[in-house]
Amino acid sequence: MKRILVVEDEIAIRDLIKIGLELQGYQCECAKDGEIAADLIEQKSFDLILLDVMLPKIDGYELLEYIRQTADVPVIFITAKAQAKDKIKGLKQGADDYITKPFDLEELVARIEAVLRRFYKTSDEIQIGNITIHVMARSVQKENENIDLTPKEFDLLMLLVRNKNMALYRDTIFEKVWGEELEFETRTLDLHIQRLRKKLDWKDKIKTVYRIGYRLEV
Repeated sequence: MKRILVVEDEIAIRDLIKIGLELQGYQCECAKDGEIAADLIEQKSFDLILLDVMLPKIDGYELLEYIRQTADVPVIFITAKAQAKDKIKGLKQGADDYITKPFDLEELVARIEAVLRRFYKTSDEIQIGNITIHVMARSVQKENENIDLTPKEFDLLMLLVRNKNMALYRDTIFEKVWGEELEFETRTLDLHIQRLRKKLDWKDKIKTVYRIGYRLEV
């Protein structure tokens, strides 16, 4: 299930988007201002972010700059700023799409699906050092030799890779990889991390972050 962060200060629009996307099978979290959104992005991982431009505390342009420095995730601007110069500015700053208000919910869903297909298709093969990850095939190679990973090990690897150079909280990792089934099995995560380090020879890349969780440094 794809997880989407909706950053919108108008509660009616925020709720409309959240309800509409959840009916389409997406999992949504919401933030009413840029500061809350930045905290959520730091603590959790998302597959896509819907971002208003005119936000309290931290505006959409500033937040997009922060996202591009810290997370590998597509961003769609949703804004009342409909002039061509505003759209050009948003796209030049790195937005993957730009939708103006008022918008049709069906069009929004179609735009989201298109961005997700485009973004994750281009990310099908990921190269980190001598490790090649084939996302769609869920396979990993080290110097052209296959590395056998369990399904959970692969999911954990992808979570670390998608959030490279970011500290991931243990709770976030549990929720994204195992859901709620391992809420109290804290040792399981450590064992999976140990196996990934050994299989990939990433002892120096997968760092333990004291009192937080883990970080992939690349």
